Amino acid sequence: MTSAPISREAPVGLLLVNLGTPDAPDVAAVRRYLAEFLSDRRVVDLPRALWLPILYGVVLNTRPARSAKLYESIWNRDTSEGPLKTFTRLQAEKLQARIGASNLIIDYALRYGAPSIATQIESLIAKGCARIAVLPLYPQYASSTTGSAADAAFDALREMRKQPALRIGAPYYDDPAYIDALAANIRHARAALDFEPEVIIASFHGLPQAQIDRGDPYRAHCEATWRLLCERLGMNALSLRLAFQSRFGRARWIEPYTSDVVTELAGAGVKRIAVVAPGFAADCLETIEELGVEIRDLFLEKGGEKYARLPCLNDSAEGMALIETLAKREIAGWI
Repeated sequence: MTSAPISREAPVGLLLVNLGTPDAPDVAAVRRYLAEFLSDRRVVDLPRALWLPILYGVVLNTRPARSAKLYESIWNRDTSEGPLKTFTRLQAEKLQARIGASNLIIDYALRYGAPSIATQIESLIAKGCARIAVLPLYPQYASSTTGSAADAAFDALREMRKQPALRIGAPYYDDPAYIDALAANIRHARAALDFEPEVIIASFHGLPQAQIDRGDPYRAHCEATWRLLCERLGMNALSLRLAFQSRFGRARWIEPYTSDVVTELAGAGVKRIAVVAPGFAADCLETIEELGVEIRDLFLEKGGEKYARLPCLNDSAEGMALIETLAKREIAGWI
C-alpha cells in the first residue's frame, strides 16, 4: 500500500531558531542550561575525557551562580523569560501576521532550553505540516550555531517512520536585505543619541581560533558582513572597528577582542564610542549585560566619556522586514 501524496493545501511549517536562555534566573536553571549548552560537541569540541570532568567538576560548580545574577539583572518579569526568548517569540508572532498565509504555521524554538527544536517540530507535524523550513537566526555560519541547530532538527526526525520534508535556512551574512537592515537600524539608533560617536565598534560573538583553523567559515563571514556594512554606511576600518566578544577559558579566541579594542581607543584619546552587535538577531545577555554594562564600564574606566550600546534588530521594523525576506525565500515553492 502506498501513502497518499502530500496535499498542496496541507500547512507548511516555518520554525525560527535562536540559541537559548535558562528557564529562570536562578542557579539550578542556569546550571541545567549551561550543562546542555556546553556539553554540545559542536560548541566545545575537546575530547570528552578531557572536557567533561572540567565541565561537571569545575564549570558547573562555579559559573552558574555568577551567570544567574546576570540573568536576574536582565530578566523580563512581565513574561517570566529571558529577553532573547521574548524577542524570538515576538519575531515569530509578528512574522505570522505579516505574511498572513492561512496554510503557513510559524513558530519558534531555542537550541538550548525550551521550547526545544524537537518539541516544536513535533508540534508542527501534529498540526498537519508535511513540509517544515527551519530558519536559524544566525547571519554568519558557525558549526556551533547553525550546524548545531541543523543537527537538532535532523535528530528530531531520526526515529520517525514518516518524516516531513525539511529545509535548513542558509546563512545570510552578505545578503543585501541583511546589510540594509543593519545599516538602517544603526542610522536610526545613532540619530537618537545625545552625542556623535567618534568610532562605532561592530562586535561579533567570538569563537575559539582552533575551530577557525579547522575550517569553520565564521570569521570570514563576520569580516564580509563588516566590510559590506562599512560600504553601506560610508565608513572605513577606523571609524567602524571589527571586534569579537564573549571569549571563554584560556585558549586563544579570534581577535581582536572587544575589550582590547575599547581599551586601545580610550588610550588613544577617543572619548565617544558606540557598540553594535551585528551577529545577534536579538538582544540577550551578551549584548545587554556584556556590551551594555561590562564593556561600557571598561571604556569609562580607561578614560572614555560617552558610550552607547546600539540595539540589535530584534522585532523592529527593519528586523521584521529582513526575517520576512528570509522566510519567503526558504518556503518558496511550498506556499
